[in-house]
Amino acid sequence: MSANAKRILVWSLLGLILAAILVWAFIPKPIPVDLLTLEPGKMTVTVDEEGETRVRDVFVLSAPISGRALRIDAEVGDEVMAEQTKIAEIEPTDATLLDPRSEAQARADIRAAEANLVLAEASVKEARVELNFANSELKRARKLRADAVMSERGLEDAERTFRTRQAALETVIATRQARQAELERARAQLISPTEARVRGDECPCVPIRSPVDGCILKILHKSEGVVSAGEPLVEIGDPGDLEIVADLLSSDAVKVEQGQQVIIDNWGGAKSLAGVVRRVEPFGFTKVSALGIEEQRVNVIIDFTSPKTEWSRIAHGYQVDVRIVLWQGNDVLKLPLTALFREGDRWAVFVEQGGKASMRKVNLGRRTGLEAEILSGLAAGESVVVHPGDKITEGVGIEARENAR
Repeated sequence: MSANAKRILVWSLLGLILAAILVWAFIPKPIPVDLLTLEPGKMTVTVDEEGETRVRDVFVLSAPISGRALRIDAEVGDEVMAEQTKIAEIEPTDATLLDPRSEAQARADIRAAEANLVLAEASVKEARVELNFANSELKRARKLRADAVMSERGLEDAERTFRTRQAALETVIATRQARQAELERARAQLISPTEARVRGDECPCVPIRSPVDGCILKILHKSEGVVSAGEPLVEIGDPGDLEIVADLLSSDAVKVEQGQQVIIDNWGGAKSLAGVVRRVEPFGFTKVSALGIEEQRVNVIIDFTSPKTEWSRIAHGYQVDVRIVLWQGNDVLKLPLTALFREGDRWAVFVEQGGKASMRKVNLGRRTGLEAEILSGLAAGESVVVHPGDKITEGVGIEARENAR
């Protein structure tokens, strides 16, 4: 073979190899996807929300009168007994400071009270003198009457005068006592708040006792200080009698009914707890979400149904996640919501048929936050693309990814 023929043969072989590489490179390759084989299974439709535990009946002890509340020595968690455990004491407040004008008026009142007391003492002395004289006149009149020198009327006049003077003495003595009390009251206006306050057994304190058995949940006024009547001091309740309150959106609350089962998660234990809806409150309230959106919320009250030994570590004010069961099915054809996409006004999925993607429109039933019930359009055993991307179209080749479910 000549050199030219060899050269042509070599270049021809190289051209064929290059053409084969180009053809292989442009042949469409199957797109790796996650495939899910549809199988009937259990499906639970729930309303999910965060909840908070609370003692069913919380008693707030408040100050019955205004005064100085002594420091509360009890601690949160201490057990209390009804009508026996003394939780707090309230004593009278200190006197207020007087401004210069009020102090001058108080001192003037003292001087006036002292003068009135002196006047009352003088009136008492005068009344005693008059009474002594009336007594002497009465004795003289009785002697004269016995000697038949004075008439009966004269004796009666002497007796009346004596009794009048006696009553006058009692009147001025009472007036003197009143003036003495006025002086004490005037002096009390000058009592300084810095004077030592009587404590201990002599303290005129008002004790505040627990109305029920339980334990202290919160101390609202720990340190000594002045309180007004009705000011809360301590919260008391039974931590073993708990309930859960969850504020649902009003659109979710209308689906909830009394007696529905509840699954309690993320409470800190290894497994979920069980509960039941006891009450859906008949009124809503406005709450601003973390995004600043006003929402209408409704409180739903839930009771624990799991044995108390399983949730004994939960106490007042703990956060939990609740899932209120609206519907349950055991033989439901379902698929993840990530497999669904909109095709016009219908829902659709991609199904694997002979190594290619085939779009299938479906009718959905109940839905959760992760899954949807398939009413029609799919059958058990078919493989569905779980995460259809923009490269997945009708008839495109697909293959299961190695780690596909």
